[in-house]
Parts: sequence; C-alpha cells; structure tokens
Amino acid sequence: MSIKKYQNDIYAGVLGKIIGVYLGRPVEGWSYEKIKKNFDEIYYYKNHKTGAPLIVPDDDISGTFAFFRSLEDNGYDSNLSAEAIGDTWLNYIIENQTILWWGGLSRSTEHTAYLRLKNGIKAPKSGSLELNGQSMAEQIGSEIFIDTWALVNPMNPKRTAEMARAAASVSHDGIAIDAAVYLAVMESLAFEEKDINKLLDAGLPYVDNENFKDLVASLRKQCAKTNDWHKVRDWIADNHGYEKYPGNCPMVTNHLTVLMALIMGGDDFNKACMIACSAGWDTDCNSGNVGCLNGIRLGLEGFKKGTDLRKAVADRLYVVSSDGGSCISDAVLETRKILTAAAKLENETIDIPKERLAFEYPGSVQGIIPYDKNTEEQVLSGIENAYNTLKEAGCKISYTGLGAGVHASASIDTFVDLKPKGKEGTSYFDVLCSPTLYSGQMVTANIQAPYEVNPVFTFFIEYFDENDELQTMYSHSYELKKGSNTLQWQVPDVEGHAVYCLGLTLKSIFRMDGYIVLKTLDWSNAPKLYHMGKSMEMSPALTPWTTTTAWLKTFVSSADHFNPDYTTTFSISHATENGVVTTGTLDWDDYSVKSTITFSQQDAAGLVARAKGHRRYYGAVLSKGKAIIYRQQDNQRVEVASAPIDFSIDKTYELEFQLKKEFLTLLVDGKMAVKGTDLAYRCGGAGFVVDSGAILADEFEIRNLRS
Repeated sequence: MSIKKYQNDIYAGVLGKIIGVYLGRPVEGWSYEKIKKNFDEIYYYKNHKTGAPLIVPDDDISGTFAFFRSLEDNGYDSNLSAEAIGDTWLNYIIENQTILWWGGLSRSTEHTAYLRLKNGIKAPKSGSLELNGQSMAEQIGSEIFIDTWALVNPMNPKRTAEMARAAASVSHDGIAIDAAVYLAVMESLAFEEKDINKLLDAGLPYVDNENFKDLVASLRKQCAKTNDWHKVRDWIADNHGYEKYPGNCPMVTNHLTVLMALIMGGDDFNKACMIACSAGWDTDCNSGNVGCLNGIRLGLEGFKKGTDLRKAVADRLYVVSSDGGSCISDAVLETRKILTAAAKLENETIDIPKERLAFEYPGSVQGIIPYDKNTEEQVLSGIENAYNTLKEAGCKISYTGLGAGVHASASIDTFVDLKPKGKEGTSYFDVLCSPTLYSGQMVTANIQAPYEVNPVFTFFIEYFDENDELQTMYSHSYELKKGSNTLQWQVPDVEGHAVYCLGLTLKSIFRMDGYIVLKTLDWSNAPKLYHMGKSMEMSPALTPWTTTTAWLKTFVSSADHFNPDYTTTFSISHATENGVVTTGTLDWDDYSVKSTITFSQQDAAGLVARAKGHRRYYGAVLSKGKAIIYRQQDNQRVEVASAPIDFSIDKTYELEFQLKKEFLTLLVDGKMAVKGTDLAYRCGGAGFVVDSGAILADEFEIRNLRS
C-alpha cells in the first residue's frame, strides 16, 4: 500500500471536517424548533445571520489537529499510549484558555479530564468511569477529536481502533469510547469502501459492547423505514434524547444523529451535513464528523455535487493551542502533517513541498482571499487553483478591467483580527495565537506570468501600529516577465507590532484582462532581526494600569500573569514551576533570543527557545547561583549544562540564548555563562519562563544565526 495513493482523500477528509464544523457552528446550542423556524434545512453557512465570522476557533477543530500531534512528538510510535496522548494534552492546552470548553470540574468532561491530568493522574484513568462517573465519561467529546487517528491510518482499521481507543480514553470511557472507535474505523475503511451500509457493518467487529451494537441496529432499522430524516430524528428524540442520559451532551444522542445523517444523506455531501446541522443537538460536532467521513468516502468530487462549500472557506482554520505560531493554518498544512505521520507509520518516504503555500491539492487556495480594502477600486475577478483550468499546481489570480486608478489585490492572514466585526466577535472560544510572519523575514514568491506584457506586481503588509490601528506598507514594484518570476521582499521593521496580513497587488496604467499564477509563496525560519522596544515606545497611550495591548497578544502565555510593564516591556509572574510565554513559529531553528531581565524573588527565570508547546522547549535560566540550560520534556526537566554564576535578586542582567544546530549557549551581559549540546528539539518559538516568582523583561530580540 502506498500512502501517496490516499493523499487527496486525506485532504478531502480535512476539508470535510472543517466545512462540517463551520456549517454547524452558528446554530450550536439552538433547539431543533428554533433551527427549523429560522432556517428549516441548513445547506449553507449561517454565520452572517448570527453575527459571527465564518472562520472561527472551535474545540472540534483545535482538539482534532492538536492532540494528534502526539504522534510526531513521540517519534511516530505505532504503539502510542493513552498516557503519551495525555501528556500531549498538557503540552498544548493552556488552562481556561485553549482547545476545551472550560465548564468546570464534573460539568465539562474535557475540563475534568484535564484537571485529572494536571494533578498527576495519568491516562486512561484520567477519563475513567471509576473516577468521573457516567455523566462525564459518556459524553460526546471522545468522538469530536477522533478523525485524525483515522486519517493517519488509511485502510488500517486495527491500528486506527487502537489509537482511537487510546486517544478517547484520555477523557472518556464506556460507550463513548466504543462510539469513537466505531466512527474512526469506518473513516479508515472509507478510503476504499464507498458503500455506507458496508462501512456500518465493517466497523462493528472492532466494538465489543453489545448495547452499542443494538443502538446502531435500531437506528439503521428506523432509517430503512422512511426517506424522511425528520421522522428518524423524532425517533431519536423520543427514545434517546438528552433527557434519557446523564450529563449535558451525551454521546448516544449525538452518535445516532451522525449515523442518521450518513445513512439518510447517502452519497450527497451537502445533504448529509445539512441533516446533521438541521437536526439540532451538538450541530458542529456532528456535522464535523459527518463531513470528515464523507470527505474521505466521496473524495474531492463529492464537494462538487451541491452548493460550493469550499470557496468561502478557502482552506482556512485555526488550531488554538500553546503552539501559537501554528494557530493560523489551512487544510493543506494540516494535511501535510497527517500525510507525513501516515508515511512514517508505514515506513514510507513521501515528498512534501518545502514552501508554505504550494497549492498542491486540487481546488486548494491555502487562505488566499480577495483583499477587502478599497473594494470600489478592486478588479480582482477570481482566485482558484490552477488545476481547474490550467492543469497545474498553483493559485490562479485573475483580473478584469485592470487599468489606471484600480488594482487587483489578494491577501493571506498572518495574524488574527484584533477588532473583528459582529456581535460574537471571533468566537466564544478565544483565539490565542502568534503571527506567522514577522519583521525581518524574507518573503519569496514564484509567479508564472503568461503574457509578453504583464501587470506590475507589489507585495504589501498590514500591521497594527502603536495605536492598535491597521497601517499598510508596500514593497517596491516588480516587473513580471513572461514565464517564471522569483520575487523576494524582506518584511520591513514595524517595531515589533503584529503583521496582520501579507498581500499581493497587480496594477497597470492601461487596460488589461488576464491572470497570473502564484506557484509558491513562502517565508520561513527566524527573522534576520526582529526587535520589540519598551512598552512606552510600543504604545504611547500606555498607563501603569494597562493590562493588555495588541503587541502583547502576539505572545501566547500560560503564566499566571503576563502584562505590559509601564517602565520596561513585559511583566511575567507565575506562582508555580513552568510559567511560559512564547511567540514565533515551528520553522525557527538556528537563532538567538535576547532580553534584559530584572530578577525578582523566584526559583528560576530566563529565556525559552525552540518551543513546541509549553512543556517541550529549551530553557536558559538563572537559578540559585547557577546558569542552567535545560530541556523541558513533558513533566521532566533534563539538565543539558550548568555553571556557577554570581547574580543577585532585584538586579538587572542582559540574557542572550543562542541555538545553532546542537550547540546551545547562554550569554549573560555579553559573556558566555554556560554552554551545552543537545538536539532533541530542532526548531520552535521563543520567549520567557518563570518558576515561582516574577520578572520584568525589557525589550525582546530575535536574530537569525544561520550561516
């Protein structure tokens, strides 16, 4: 078996998942009667009717794509344990902020499991009936995060079942695990088996629970009696509604709804998601699962049968976790991670594009959307994958009536909108993220221009200035010759503020109709130089009582308190070990991070580098007469090197942590304090760590050390 054979269907599964979630999200929590009264049957996105953006953070998406990273973080172990996946929860979750619904102990299943893990109770006991009771253990959450364990195991139902069972048991038990395993096995087999009834049969041998099998059989019997899904929905409500089970979002009700949508929707992707959304209960969870399975089963062609659900989404999604630089993502980037893991599990090699945007999947645009400013002057007429018309990979950007006084402009988000429109803002889940693009990074675009005479090309960025207002900055103009053009632009210094989007604009002084093809677009590795100054420089309106600013939100913090400081830049306080604050992305490898730190009373404090989450990073700290470099690996802190150093509390020192390949060096006031070698972590973000105390940090600098 070759994993490459399934790559388009893996991408379709990822797309189906996010599309299903976005369809169901606006009516999540609505009663069936309210949905029916307002929308009847939901065939298209209703976010504009409820006042929220289309692309929102959601636990179904964040948990699905964050928890599966346990495979990569544990060397693609095919025997991955529940305990290892539980450790992954602790690494990527920031308490009360990321991924989960934080409803409280014994009210939110996932919050309850998190608290068990945090308090040292390992998975699978963390999710057990014994510890948490049926009201927590048999809720829907085991199913909503399960899809990636199938996507990474095409046509391997046995391994899918094992991984799904381990993953589900971190937070759930009983029939909730059976339902998750059943769904995941069907998804794994859907890469080849396209008949939904055969899939429903094929999943049953992987579940031992006869009660669960009886539920599936009863549901199928009801579906066979009628062509009207409403009647089946009524049967579910009468016999297995929420009031029939303990807890606030029981698995049984929602799992039966998923199966109903799959059966009654047939081979129609849109109809199946419509049923899952219109039936009520946990609409985004159910539609997300239905969308993923049918994405795999029906493939990319399945999205073409009904209304176009791909265009508005443009592949975009948020994966909100402690790894802030990976938050703003797209379906292609997530597919690459899954495809890499799938190949590793099969001991295969597979080629993954090096560029961030390569548009390698049919229909993919990877977040390239029309620029939404100066729209009265905008003559962009289309953004589509070049496969559609030119039979080649790339993003085709078309224009009509380009001429003097108008432009054709497209953009891609590189940070979250800090001033979203709409009564819901972004979501009731917060978006914690770091930018994907920073000052000092090199942007490289490869553009195919088809004509002898082409438009003039310009890069631009939007960034939030010191008053938290968006400003625009342009590159110089580039003449596009016929054929291939490789264009580069180093992002200018915006003084540490967040780059919100990267744009591409086409102009001409005379009338032109046509297109260009953006073959690849990339920015990677640490900035040549990125610098943040003092708080008063960053925000002139800052007062001693300011608790947050736009530029502060470029960092993701799991410290108890992370605020701007009126006299320096940051204040960071944490009551226990491992209060971490980071920014940057996973492709930062050889770089230095520097800041001037005033040490208050604490056990240890200093700098963080090559962070992937907040429990996997290198730390360089001063602690009790020592300079220490260590590797934080889940709940273990492994010392790489240490040396005595004379430093005092309440005094200020400049710390610089340099990482080049396996060589790790901490400089204090410009002098080498300690050095060591370790290559467990090759890349990741940077920031600060505080153990049981507080620091003031003055300025922050990242410098690329690649030779």
